[in-house]
Amino acid sequence: MAEPIVIATDLRKRYGDRVAVDGVSFTVAAGEAYGLLGPNGAGKTTTISMVCGLLARDGGTVTIAGRPMDGDALEAKSFVGYVPQDLALYPDLSARENLDFWGKLYGLGGAQLRDRATAVLDIVGLADRAKDRVSEFSGGMKRRLNIGAALLHEPKVLVLDEPTVGVDPQTRNAIFETVESMKRSGLALLYTTHYMEEAERLCDRVGIIDLGRVIAEGTRRELVAKIGERDRVRVSATGDLQALTDALRTVPGVESATSAEDGVLLVCRGGRGLLPRIVEAAEGSGAALTSVEVDEPDLEAVFLHLTGKALRE
Repeated sequence: MAEPIVIATDLRKRYGDRVAVDGVSFTVAAGEAYGLLGPNGAGKTTTISMVCGLLARDGGTVTIAGRPMDGDALEAKSFVGYVPQDLALYPDLSARENLDFWGKLYGLGGAQLRDRATAVLDIVGLADRAKDRVSEFSGGMKRRLNIGAALLHEPKVLVLDEPTVGVDPQTRNAIFETVESMKRSGLALLYTTHYMEEAERLCDRVGIIDLGRVIAEGTRRELVAKIGERDRVRVSATGDLQALTDALRTVPGVESATSAEDGVLLVCRGGRGLLPRIVEAAEGSGAALTSVEVDEPDLEAVFLHLTGKALRE
């Protein structure tokens, strides 16, 4: 893995008697998307606010591209593009005028600002609406422009706090494509969400956060392996289903095979990797396969196992 751009160590924040963040640590490398996955109120926004230097820490350290996020931390902050949950846009200004405003706050101007604004509008798919007032935009278009404003100064890390809240599925996919493009360009991405499917699609590694603590961290596969979950494979077929069941029980890696109404249900590890052997064994049994479906455990199952509650509770 590349050298970390973001290093957060033992972050702590308390509001009176309530501990909002309790010893959170993680790193994010260039070209990597790291997700903080947890329910509302878990401490995600407080954590990233400390990472961005927007909120004072009670404890812990943050460095961005080797620069400490301490004091005014102007150099460290200059490496960060922050996309907040709330829209940071002026509705009476056009898309380009909004970018011009934020670009000047970043210290950009002249031809450099014009070129960056043009490039950003293209990245977020709003080049044809550059002169239109933001008040005329849909909620999804505003979200995309919000992301664009954070990209103007070419940051090293892009921090996105629940960027798809309240948007329609089409806009959500557009935001996903933008985020994936940013990752391919080499940006380090720090992404908070309470949507399991977003974390699974976008994030290379995930920190599951609950009650202010990261209770597990890793890739999706690593997290699933920690709780010992198995894949479920449904083999649909016609013919002698008992012979099919007996044959599939002999496949190395299959832990159980149970006859069902129109096929066989398997429990195994690494179900997708076993598919060639499953098909071969099925063909040898004389049954005729009609379909094979693999149901892999997801991050929702991991969260439920670790906390005893559903992700959105």
